[in-house]
Amino acid sequence: MTVTSDVTTPTLPRTWRPFGPRLAAPVFALFLVGAFAWLWLSFDQQTRDAINVIERGTVIAIVGVGVALLYAMARSRVTVTEDGITLVNGYRRRDFAWAEIEKVRMPLGAPWPNLDLADGRTIPMLGIQGSDGGRAKTAVREVKALVAAHRP
Repeated sequence: MTVTSDVTTPTLPRTWRPFGPRLAAPVFALFLVGAFAWLWLSFDQQTRDAINVIERGTVIAIVGVGVALLYAMARSRVTVTEDGITLVNGYRRRDFAWAEIEKVRMPLGAPWPNLDLADGRTIPMLGIQGSDGGRAKTAVREVKALVAAHRP
């Protein structure tokens, strides 16, 4: 790591992952699955027999979608290498070369920082969550320092 004007520039490659969502996702997934399992077990046999296969499948699909969304938030990350920045937002991965990147912004009160690109697009960086507090502020400063150091 090098220190430049009160900003620490991490050695590369470096990956940032959200702490809150990575902690909350398995807890809520277990709660979601557990709540529906408990509900099913609390039904008497007559109620269970009255629920057909399609209704069971629908409930299982809804729980599955909930778990998939939680997993998507937990797997988000920002990786910086010598070649550029890789963003994984949910299930989508995007690679950006240093020449494509204009700046990193984290507006006051924003849930996550944004990556401004040379073509005018703005891409959210879900791998850094504002809810992580000081950890997020440090991550944004480090990514900004890396972008400044690698801008052509």
